[in-house]
Amino acid sequence: MNSVEMVTSFPSRTIFLGVDVGTGSARAGLFDDTGKLLGSASSPIQIWKDHDCVEQSSTDIWHAICAAVKAACSLANVSGDEVSGLGFAATCSLVAVDADGSPVTVSLSGDARRNVTVWMDHRAIKQAERINTCNSPVLQYCGGALSPEMQPPKLLWVKENLQESWSMTFRWMDLSDWLSYRATGDDTRSLCTTVCKWTYLGHAHMHQMSEKDSRDMEACGWDDDFWEEIGLGDLVDGHHAKIGRSVAFPGHPLGAGLTRAAAKAGNLFI
Repeated sequence: MNSVEMVTSFPSRTIFLGVDVGTGSARAGLFDDTGKLLGSASSPIQIWKDHDCVEQSSTDIWHAICAAVKAACSLANVSGDEVSGLGFAATCSLVAVDADGSPVTVSLSGDARRNVTVWMDHRAIKQAERINTCNSPVLQYCGGALSPEMQPPKLLWVKENLQESWSMTFRWMDLSDWLSYRATGDDTRSLCTTVCKWTYLGHAHMHQMSEKDSRDMEACGWDDDFWEEIGLGDLVDGHHAKIGRSVAFPGHPLGAGLTRAAAKAGNLFI
């Protein structure tokens, strides 16, 4: 896990920053402690479409976020040291990065920038159908079947079609989890993203410990038999290091806040 440096400040008012990454743009909004919107801005995101393949760049997304945050702060007349909290929301796209955090392509084009399989990407239809024939018990918690828009079929497609990328990838992350990781250096995943798109068993997570005790615990909701059965047993290695060793409840603070590099990129000092 990357080291995180805390940036101290003495804000004159309490401001919260919300970042929402959609399919076509990144949006930033600044709110006071009563929930009043003080200002917002957006920045476009590049997208590549080729038949069923839809891809983006995590680097481009991060730059769009930083641009939107800076613009929102300027419009709202808010200085970075007044922002005391930041939260991310994003599409359920799949991000691939190597051990250094650099992008790993998920594109047949080989373009290194294209390391995000967008939520609407449907290249993994056959993989989803194959997974659904397994009749794994985890499917009963996903409406009975996986969609090609969920992460296991997409992961299986990469393993079967882009072996070099599969070998190079050190972390497979939902986009919102990657944003949190990029901002804080903390690789903890969200219970929301893992349950909704990864077949993580939230009830098993809840059963192990109370919410208070489980916030920083090692992930216990992965069904190893499922991953083995569908041909992705290597994702179980290292206590699920590539897909999430730690899972926390939404809203849980990560690391020690923004890293200095992330704070500088967005002109923020939280």
